[in-house]
Amino acid sequence: MQPILIAAISLHVLAAMFWAGTSFTLARIGGVRGEMLFGPQMGAAVIAVLTGGYLWHVSHAGSFGTAERVLALGAVCAIIAAGVQGSIGGPAIRALMSGTVDEASARQRIALAQRVAAGLLALTAVCMVVSRYL
Repeated sequence: MQPILIAAISLHVLAAMFWAGTSFTLARIGGVRGEMLFGPQMGAAVIAVLTGGYLWHVSHAGSFGTAERVLALGAVCAIIAAGVQGSIGGPAIRALMSGTVDEASARQRIALAQRVAAGLLALTAVCMVVSRYL
């Protein structure tokens, strides 16, 4: 059990760091080259959410105290962040790649999605840290 838990934590942290880091960077640079990172970001989001669900099952099943409520808030924020990136950034990237929208408009939508997601992922990280000490 211990090696599986270590692997799950490692995957969760690495995927979440990549996802949040690229979101913060793309938010800062206005979504430039966001089309190159969209697929890897969404892949990292899926891995982070799935491994987070597994870690919840292993570590928090059967209890829903203050720590779990704070952790659940962070999980919801992460899921919303992925939804924002997928529902706002994804269509903007597809429109940009197909040439059906001007680049400035697409970049604005990509940047908006990344900024919202970055804020939500920052809140997620805070929730994960805080829940440990409740």
